[in-house]
Amino acid sequence: MKELNDTVELLWGKLENWGDQAVLLLPNLLVALLILIATFYVAGFLRNWLEKFIGRFSHSASVNNLILTLLYIAMVGVGFFLALNVLGLDKLVVSLLAGVGILGLALGFAFQDIAANFISGVIIAVQKPFRVGDMIETNDYTGVIERITLRTIDIRQVTGELVWLPNKMVFENPVTNFSVRGTRRVDLEVGVSYGEDLEQVQQVVIEALQEVKNRIKTRDIEVMYDAFGDSSINFKARFWITYNRQVDYVGAKSDAIIRIKKAFDANDIMIPFPIRTLDFGIKGGEKLSEEIETITASIKNGRRQDGEGQNG
Repeated sequence: MKELNDTVELLWGKLENWGDQAVLLLPNLLVALLILIATFYVAGFLRNWLEKFIGRFSHSASVNNLILTLLYIAMVGVGFFLALNVLGLDKLVVSLLAGVGILGLALGFAFQDIAANFISGVIIAVQKPFRVGDMIETNDYTGVIERITLRTIDIRQVTGELVWLPNKMVFENPVTNFSVRGTRRVDLEVGVSYGEDLEQVQQVVIEALQEVKNRIKTRDIEVMYDAFGDSSINFKARFWITYNRQVDYVGAKSDAIIRIKKAFDANDIMIPFPIRTLDFGIKGGEKLSEEIETITASIKNGRRQDGEGQNG
């Protein structure tokens, strides 16, 4: 019974001690609570003010939201650590900072790809090498950008598929932006017969392409011969068009082919089919006529021998 009384007295003493400490700590608790309330209020006010201020310099919603979120978390963190300091928990603050550092290092190794995509997304959002709606080509994908986030770039290919490309892949590889200038050059490969007047062909092609769809008329049409082909002399017809969508390029190229074909037909200019010539008269060989005579003689001799065998 005495041991029980001693235990109860010990517990009661502990409770009284904690109660006394809580009473002494009550002013500090109120101050710490006021600091936290003031911190959240000030952080919210500054975030709203900075949102309007940053919007004057940056038009990227993703980057603006990232900056504002980081600033808000930093301000709340400062208020939280000040509250702990008022409560006399300095050692806890140091332990928390050390724990956050170790945790951040571990997460950095575990999610390094995610972090790389995130950082690449921030850089892309700041530099703005392309925008939503641009036609780009990167990593063997060609299409229109539908959305840019801090993790991926969403590209709608010309065949309709939607591709989510990680920002790291886009950032580390070449990107061709077809929409950045609003113009594009069309290169059309054509071949004509060896018997044609090449200067006349040039003039016919230039006249045929004058009214092609979307052509920029302030820039000259170029017709340049560049190769002797197996059955034709090849040239490139080049002209510039206004470019907003891929259909502008494809449509202009199709229209150019139709116009060149009609112009060639009207001027009796031939686009040759592939031709193969068998030449048996080269050095060390025999002429084709001699080969035919030899084959014909062999057939006749065979028939004559068959006839003599039947008579016998």
